Amino acid sequence: MTVRRRCLLDNQGLVPYAVAWDWQRSLFAQRVKDPTLDDILLLLEHPPVYTLGQGSSLEFLKFDPTESSAQLYQVERGGEVTYHCPGQLVGYPILNLRHYQQDLHWYLRQLEEVLIQVLNDLGLQGDRIPGMTGVWLEGRKVAAIGIKVSRWITMHGFALNVCPELIGFERIVPCGIAEKPVGSLAQFLPAIRVEEVRQLVAAQFAAVFDVELIEVKFKHSTLTSLWP
Repeated sequence: MTVRRRCLLDNQGLVPYAVAWDWQRSLFAQRVKDPTLDDILLLLEHPPVYTLGQGSSLEFLKFDPTESSAQLYQVERGGEVTYHCPGQLVGYPILNLRHYQQDLHWYLRQLEEVLIQVLNDLGLQGDRIPGMTGVWLEGRKVAAIGIKVSRWITMHGFALNVCPELIGFERIVPCGIAEKPVGSLAQFLPAIRVEEVRQLVAAQFAAVFDVELIEVKFKHSTLTSLWP
């Protein structure tokens, strides 16, 4: 019998972006140093914040970052500017792709598939658009994906708009795509909440990546001691 690979699942609530970014970088660095460590999936929400990919263009901001109080971070992931806020479920998989496929396009399509299957569980039809990364629902982008991979270890990940206030997206050109509106699952299922979707995402992640999810709580307050 084939033994499925373990993946540690850490469910968190509302976490400031800078804090979660530190968590990711620490966990990522540990796995670059020791690739035998278990994979991890962090699921959480962020307070309002804008993030730019490493090659992002400031032209996709509709505000002057030097004159705005909005939180803005430029990080290592690919992709353009995006927005995070409560009501959006964010997933940060820290995986060793040597145990899956050493193929970044495959990995991006797998992340999309997780979210498409979650929408399917909810009775919604999620779609891909050729040449673009993410998941769309009736022409509205409901999930953004941006990753970093080094030595086949992944970080950053996906953001699924469950029931967020979408007004923050009006201050940017999300993902640099002007012609495609941003949407949320709540526009189709008004009563939906993040906690309901969190469990679906975990289950579909385990199914799509064929892993055994083991729920843990890391000691994130001390970045040198991240074990349960």
